Amino acid sequence: MRRNLLPVLALLSGTLFLFLGNGLQGLLLPLRGSLEGYSNEALGFLGTSWAAGFVIGCFVAPNVVRRIGHVRAFSGFLGLICLNVLLTGILVDQTAWLTLRAITGFCTAGTSMIIESWLNERATNESRGAIFSFYIAITLFGVVGGQMMVMFADVSAPLLFMLCGILYCVAQLPTTLSKAASPQPLKRVRLDLPSLYSHSPISFIGILLIGIANGAYGTLGAVFGARAGLDQTSIAAMVSITIFAGAIMQFPAGRLSDRMDRRYVLAGLSAAAALAALILLVIQPTNVTAIIILVAIYGAMANALYPIAVAHANDFAAPEDFVKVSGGLLLLFGIGTIIGPTLGGPVMTALGPYALFAVTAGAHILISVYAIIRSRIRAAVPVDERDNYTTAPAGNALLGTPEGLALDPRASTNAEGGSEPTEEQRRATA
Repeated sequence: MRRNLLPVLALLSGTLFLFLGNGLQGLLLPLRGSLEGYSNEALGFLGTSWAAGFVIGCFVAPNVVRRIGHVRAFSGFLGLICLNVLLTGILVDQTAWLTLRAITGFCTAGTSMIIESWLNERATNESRGAIFSFYIAITLFGVVGGQMMVMFADVSAPLLFMLCGILYCVAQLPTTLSKAASPQPLKRVRLDLPSLYSHSPISFIGILLIGIANGAYGTLGAVFGARAGLDQTSIAAMVSITIFAGAIMQFPAGRLSDRMDRRYVLAGLSAAAALAALILLVIQPTNVTAIIILVAIYGAMANALYPIAVAHANDFAAPEDFVKVSGGLLLLFGIGTIIGPTLGGPVMTALGPYALFAVTAGAHILISVYAIIRSRIRAAVPVDERDNYTTAPAGNALLGTPEGLALDPRASTNAEGGSEPTEEQRRATA
């Protein structure tokens, strides 16, 4: 294990600090915005603008990297992210924040794609699984660790904005100072919606709805906590436990989906997520412990849906199409995360903070119903012919990039032009 991970240790350490900054900034802005009296619509648009910038970045960033190279592009993207977070702490204005968040989303897509392409270039067939697992773990722990940092300072003070900038600066060092050879150019991203729908209608519709639900909660969950009267520590615990619960639930849910029709698993998990959301909506508990328990149950179910939907789509696709199908679904998930916060903000304004869970419950009810309908129309793939289930960070309300899919052990080494690294490249990273 150590031999497999040592060549990419610098990249993984930089990734940790990058996602620490992402987690801290992603929670700090809605908390500070709520304190400043920003409307639910404006706070929802913060998530919309970031997700829109991220999706655009997946298409445009590869061209930037081709023009100026991986190291310069990586430094430039991270430099802009650092500049933006510091400006966010200085320019406390919702219009300025929306613009800065869109730029940050764009640059985050670029940095993530560069890191993932570097990791993929250094991975061998023997080490790919270990590197992929560590990468997912680091992204999850980074985001959660960053979120928990809000407990140690007042969100109305500039300290947390400065700390976030420091984290991004540190994230830049391991890759910038590395002597490792640059990887191959980033892959072009293509989104073929008709083909995606023909492969698996339930995965297409389901992942769009999962993106809507996860995007709404991921952006406005902290706003809900603030409007419901929770303090900073409780809000940090609430949003973090959602991610952890989802990460833990992916393993039993995945094993279950390998043994039975995945559509039944999608329907069951979606129904359970909808039930937890409806309990929050109807009862509207004010006790912090009750809220956190219900949100943890919701997060466990909701955040386990994405990788099951991806696995189901690949059950009907050729093995060499894994990156194409999964990459398209990932971008479709990103589109959903643009819609979710845009819808959630006005609903919360009209019906109160707990109405956030009306949006998520509605999305999950639609998934459950449509999954049952599709199970009556199309036969399930036999167990021995199914794609292998693998956990995915996007299931935990995180956006990945199509470049990172090449790291997945299920991806063919020859798909999309991938290849084994040369001996010279391996020595360069030793």
